[in-house]
Amino acid sequence: MKLVRLGDPGAEQWAAARPDGLMADLSAVVDGAAPLTSSSLSAIESALSSGGLPTIDPTGRRTGPPTPRPGTVVCVGLNYSDHAAETGAQLPAEPVLFLKSSRTVVGPHDEVLIPRGSVKTDYEVELAVVIGRTARYLPDAAAGLDAVLGYAVSHDVSEREYQLERGGQWDKGKSCETFNPLGPWLVTADEVPDPQALDVRLWVDGDLRQDGSTADMVFGVGELVRYISHFMVLEPGDVINTGTPAGVALGQPDPKPFLRAGQVVECEITGLGRQRQVLGAA
Repeated sequence: MKLVRLGDPGAEQWAAARPDGLMADLSAVVDGAAPLTSSSLSAIESALSSGGLPTIDPTGRRTGPPTPRPGTVVCVGLNYSDHAAETGAQLPAEPVLFLKSSRTVVGPHDEVLIPRGSVKTDYEVELAVVIGRTARYLPDAAAGLDAVLGYAVSHDVSEREYQLERGGQWDKGKSCETFNPLGPWLVTADEVPDPQALDVRLWVDGDLRQDGSTADMVFGVGELVRYISHFMVLEPGDVINTGTPAGVALGQPDPKPFLRAGQVVECEITGLGRQRQVLGAA
């Protein structure tokens, strides 16, 4: 299934894509303010198969992030070999983990704000994993994949000066407001048979900057979920940003093409849709 949340911030309602191109209103089936779980999908599937759900015209309606504010956003650094090489870093022996404030999560077409004083705001398109069931001390990668509810496009915006030059705390460069556009769709795991076979692309003002594949991940999705579950408990609605391929501004020759207000960033992943943000000033 392809699921989406439509509406103003804080008032989004779930909807599902129908084969005829319309959207089915799921507001009578699931709460738009609550994270979906694996059992929620069964209720949605049953309601869709029985028919009778009202339709939604998405024209003119805002698309919200395809999960309500997650309890935890876990990010994985240096998880593509080409990205590690462009930044001069060695491939990690274990996944590099850091957390991002859940308040960074916004809709896929919402404005992204350049922080005040920023000179090194950077872009990173990533495959996002949305958790569907509690994951704790999972035994293997297969169990990790089994805990995945679905996938989405994520834009892990970063401020590199804050991240790397202001005391070594990555969270400072990752948690600025609006720094995690997510969506447009939550595509359920059954629709993505191989999360390691997806093309990942990002454009700035129409210029293709990142063009990679999830096949180049150092650690695959199942292993990431398994690994993370040994350091923290993952709950339904939590998000894992799985890393970014080469092409970020940080890895380019000087003068590096960091983002500026007024620019437009677009992100796309095979089968998961496309997002677009206009950059503004905080």
